[in-house]
Amino acid sequence: MTDAAVSFAKDFLAGGVAAAISKTAVAPIERVKLLLQVQHASKQITADKQYKGIIDCVVRIPKEQGVLSFWHKYKQIFLGGVEKAQFWRYFAGNLASGGAAGATSLCFVYPLDFARTRLAADVGKAGAEREFKGLGDCLVKIYKSDGLRGLYQGFNVSVQGIIIYRAAYFGVYDTAKGMLPDPKNTHIFISWMIAQSVTAVAGLTSYPFDTVRRRMMMQSGRKGSDIMYTGTLDCWRKIARDEGGKAFFKGAWSNVLRGMGGAFVLVLYDEIKKFT
Repeated sequence: MTDAAVSFAKDFLAGGVAAAISKTAVAPIERVKLLLQVQHASKQITADKQYKGIIDCVVRIPKEQGVLSFWHKYKQIFLGGVEKAQFWRYFAGNLASGGAAGATSLCFVYPLDFARTRLAADVGKAGAEREFKGLGDCLVKIYKSDGLRGLYQGFNVSVQGIIIYRAAYFGVYDTAKGMLPDPKNTHIFISWMIAQSVTAVAGLTSYPFDTVRRRMMMQSGRKGSDIMYTGTLDCWRKIARDEGGKAFFKGAWSNVLRGMGGAFVLVLYDEIKKFT
């Protein structure tokens, strides 16, 4: 096996282990965040049953759906130092590569992300009460109803949001670490602080795009008067008009908490690589 292949295998293993640990730990927070984001566009969550906030959501989910519902269909879902003169060129390069990587990967994983959103918003207690039986059932039903277009509902605004998020997530993190005196031997706490700041800022900046795309995802499979938004721009306009600017950031705090997992992935990935 060549050195390049060994290096790739180490990177792949380190990234996989870090991501698996993080995904499992933050799955409950992710479900709370998604429910708060899409409840206004959900047919299952009527106005009198909507969650009032993070605490209300955390308390009611185990009571109404059981503790394990925090990981509802989780298994299926988871199967998804610089010179000043050179600073801006270095920063722009990291920004562009991070954004391009995010936008490209989105093309392939979007249907899975779509299914994750719909399954997380499926609040029925038992199989008969749920809209979908699982990942495959969700994808098949939406495809039969709306075709491939239904599985990519909200894709355009997703591309905009993912470029903003990934550009900051990778670009700023790499740039900040590169400016440290000894990036390879940075204390893990410093690395975590940098990663946490990056994920929090990137997440909040792109959060309105995420809210709009998930609202659009909730439209797939609907017909006639059940359709709330005629398009992405209409979704932006109606959310701002009917719910106010704060609605774009519903669940944002839980997203920051979830971002700790993202920061943990970045740091754990670097730490694992030191021992491989």
